Amino acid sequence: MKKDAAQRALAIIKNYQGPKIRIMEVCGTHTHEIFRLGIRSLLPQNIELISGPGCPVCVTPVSYIDEAIFLALEKKAVICTFGDLMRVPGTKGNLYDARSQGGKVQIVYTPLDAVTYAAEHPEEEIVFLAVGFETTTPISCLAVKRAAKLGLKNFSLLTANKTMPAAYKAMASHTDAYLYPGHVCAITGTKLPEELTKQGISGVVTGFTASELLTAIAVIIEKSRQGKPFFVNCYPRVVRPEGNPAACALIEEYLEPCDSEWRGLGVLKKSGLQLREKYAAFDARRHFRLPKIEGHANPACRCGEVLQGNIKPMDCPLYGKICKPEHPIGACMVSREGACSAYYRYGTKQAFSLPKD
Repeated sequence: MKKDAAQRALAIIKNYQGPKIRIMEVCGTHTHEIFRLGIRSLLPQNIELISGPGCPVCVTPVSYIDEAIFLALEKKAVICTFGDLMRVPGTKGNLYDARSQGGKVQIVYTPLDAVTYAAEHPEEEIVFLAVGFETTTPISCLAVKRAAKLGLKNFSLLTANKTMPAAYKAMASHTDAYLYPGHVCAITGTKLPEELTKQGISGVVTGFTASELLTAIAVIIEKSRQGKPFFVNCYPRVVRPEGNPAACALIEEYLEPCDSEWRGLGVLKKSGLQLREKYAAFDARRHFRLPKIEGHANPACRCGEVLQGNIKPMDCPLYGKICKPEHPIGACMVSREGACSAYYRYGTKQAFSLPKD
């Protein structure tokens, strides 16, 4: 069944001879799966896939890393973070550098691990680096909920959580149609992309298998022929119209919208999330009275342009030369969801083969 669907989609894609269509992936996992599966190798010249701001680590600004390093070195806080943030460059180094300078930086698997650590070490101040889109934000809310229940006074979040609506609108002129992120839509539902069609923004939400990705591209091609904005849910086995109401309610309870800086996109109004006043005691910026920190990225790094789909990673003068996964200059080369990392790991010659099932 899946192979038949993939073959039908593949025929539509290969036989397309219409105007050029630019499709933007708004999910780092989509970017890597498309590369890994070799899907780019089979696209005709008039179908272009471009990578967008769908990697939460990549869009996190330099100033955030600087804040985390300041907390570790100046405030002597224990920083708990996911591993992929460790090598993201700040203005003068990364979190590994901070650790080598005496800062305490712990890699954890969930923010709940950081709460457990805080409960076991009441003499230390614990800060969890909360980075992510709607998919991972609810677990940070659960961490605050647990910390409050335990009565912890030494646990806080340094928030860099972001939401996708403003980014969709900001990037609309860069693409003809979006591949909407399946994981995000599983939380938020389909209401937003349906409403965006009224603003002339098209796209489909899809999963991560070869069949699902090919089907999504084929649907975009067929719908584009009709000449009007569209949205199609190509991932109904996971994405429901209502999304995940419980997860959305959790976010609503603990967090409120705020303006947020995105690498490459600048400050987008109401695109970030911060803890509500009720939970201000768990806000690291307030708890430590964190000063305003201005970050400065390497001026030669062009991650911002990659995240906008304006250039391909190999157009950056640093790519593959001094910027490599083992020594990243920009955030897009750090994360496994980053476009530069995907291009470097798989290249553009990865061959496609139909799924066996």
